[in-house]
Amino acid sequence: MENFLFDHLNFARNVTLRITQDVIEEQADIIPEGFNNNIRWNLGHIYLAQEQFAFHFIDEPKLIPDGFKELFGLGTKPADWTIQSPTLSEIIELLQEQPVRIKEKLENRLTETLTTPFAFPGLAMNTVGEILTLSLYHESAHTETIKVLKKLSTK
Repeated sequence: MENFLFDHLNFARNVTLRITQDVIEEQADIIPEGFNNNIRWNLGHIYLAQEQFAFHFIDEPKLIPDGFKELFGLGTKPADWTIQSPTLSEIIELLQEQPVRIKEKLENRLTETLTTPFAFPGLAMNTVGEILTLSLYHESAHTETIKVLKKLSTK
């Protein structure tokens, strides 16, 4: 089961990266009418949330670049940014290396109990494996949003 979960984390990330491989800087910043965020925000948010899902609840060090919480945290949006965002290639590079680092740090720890249990509406998570499973849902939801934003930004 352990390899299965890490394989799924890689699969989800590869789908996200494949969808964005032809997105250019200008396109990454387009916010279509009716949306609060853009492709760049969604990619940064996926990275930040995955980092928090993987490491926060077991008190492990997180690799969160300066400004990421202010730019990509829950409830943030580009219209409110007061600091320079990272380039698309900088975010992509972080996204590419993250699953490898997660596997290296968390291999053989999936049944480890979280130091702080996490509750999501209708779901309680108590282990590393359980919270990483939630991260798959989270990334997939944002990847679908990226697909829509990409389609709307090419019209």
